[in-house]
Amino acid sequence: RPVAKLAAGVMAGEKLSSFPPFRRELDYMAVKEAVFPFARFPGVDPVLSPEMKSAGEVMGIDRDFAPAFAKSQLGAGTVLPQGGVVFVSVKDGDKPVVLPAVRKLVELGFAIIATGGTQRYLVEAGVPVELVNKVAEGRPHIVDRIIDGDVALIFNTTEGWQSLKDSQSIRGSALTGKVPYFTTAAASVAAVEAIAALRGANLEVRSLQAYYG
Repeated sequence: RPVAKLAAGVMAGEKLSSFPPFRRELDYMAVKEAVFPFARFPGVDPVLSPEMKSAGEVMGIDRDFAPAFAKSQLGAGTVLPQGGVVFVSVKDGDKPVVLPAVRKLVELGFAIIATGGTQRYLVEAGVPVELVNKVAEGRPHIVDRIIDGDVALIFNTTEGWQSLKDSQSIRGSALTGKVPYFTTAAASVAAVEAIAALRGANLEVRSLQAYYG
């Protein structure tokens, strides 16, 4: 279907209801991931800004969302871990969203570390979590743990300019150490679903013709 043409019509004032509905029964899911050139610029803060351009895009296709998401991450150069330590530090509004995902990680054998507010929330919810210092709270802190290779996965969402600035060293050290880093609650949950889907299973490789034929 000519999606770009339909979108242009909507932008020009046409109603969505004036177009025939999409009715496609598909037996696959496609997930697109952007690839950003952060690794080419040592020392840059790997956070998106309005002027940031992606270096390219990749797509993962599978019968279900979780393995399709895993394939999209592999295509973008991110290898999701199957064990190790996960650092979780999320804003208040995201805590209830990531809680089930963190519980799932514990069930899968991961260890969880978190800074103050997130650690207290998770502990009160019955999740075993180790407290780790923020950078401003003194050493050893979370950046030390990342640099030492002790962290396999990071979930870090921020709110406000100061919080974004405070987490800059975490993003930088994660980039240098090639640690998978997710900055939204939705992506964090998707990453856990993908990790669970990969546990004990092999990714299926099929040609595009096999899907579209």
